[in-house]
Amino acid sequence: MMNVDLRSDTVTKPTPGMMEAMMNAKVGDDVFGEDETINALEQKTADLFGMAAGIFCPSGTMTNQIGIKCFTQPLDELIADQTAHVYRYEGGGIAFNSSVSTRLLNGYRGIITAEMIEPEINAINDHYPRTSLVVLENTVNRGGGSCYTLNDIKPIADLCKAKGLKLHLDGARIFNALAKTGDKAADYGQYFDGISVCLSKGLGAPVGSVFLASKETIKYARRVRKVFGGGMRQAGFLAAAGIYALDHHVERLKIDHSHAQILAEELANCGWVANVLPAETNIVLFDTVEPAATVLDKLAAHGIQALSTGLNRIRFVLHLDVHADQVEYVVEVLKHLD
Repeated sequence: MMNVDLRSDTVTKPTPGMMEAMMNAKVGDDVFGEDETINALEQKTADLFGMAAGIFCPSGTMTNQIGIKCFTQPLDELIADQTAHVYRYEGGGIAFNSSVSTRLLNGYRGIITAEMIEPEINAINDHYPRTSLVVLENTVNRGGGSCYTLNDIKPIADLCKAKGLKLHLDGARIFNALAKTGDKAADYGQYFDGISVCLSKGLGAPVGSVFLASKETIKYARRVRKVFGGGMRQAGFLAAAGIYALDHHVERLKIDHSHAQILAEELANCGWVANVLPAETNIVLFDTVEPAATVLDKLAAHGIQALSTGLNRIRFVLHLDVHADQVEYVVEVLKHLD
């Protein structure tokens, strides 16, 4: 029996090459701006996405919350899809950290459009919170890895500029989106005021995300990071993992996508599966006839770990620690699961 962990792409372990890069990193005190490796990662990521500057943080939640704090004032309101990570999985941080309310939209698998956003922008009125920010997620976790193309994003960015709103991207799996769409990372900078780039999911780094924005915004973001408790010292060891991931783990994401497609196709043939969402990237969401908890127990008996995202919905996530032979094993288990 094999052990296959499909719970999340956050469960990956550093590769030998990544470990070597981490152990050889040049470090300093990042709060003083003296960690060479963190400085290099911030500039590398900013250049990659056509942004002016960046700040390295422990998590994507922190980079998202810093972005929201930078782009809003208390009593403002942001617009996001109702599945958005910033709303569902960041502990109520929008309200707690920024004193901002959230206007939720019902997009298609988490994808929202300019036509959906525009009617939800509040008029200037003392009765209403001031709409100041739109947040997009790419790829959309609860959408089963659904992703925006730049053609989808441009009308939203144009609307935000016309209405004086800021636009932030939760790029939790942005490189998965780029691998799917073929868009260029460098073209993102012209559309977004802030971008959160996560390094600890599909790219396989153990820790970290980078928040990208203008130099002025990043200057303020450093103060916010300090207040949030995110000021790190000799964290260049972690930044080195991020640099290694950007250099070595981006192109291989297409392997995860192909593995996800294989599992999605097999699930579609299983009688105990009620529905399978399209597997655009590395996430497979499917609905079960029996309660998800029952199916998860059956999978666990075969060494396969996964998570439920609803009473009858299960999520598989493919990543660099799931290899072709393990995918074949999972396929065989799925065929015979009753």
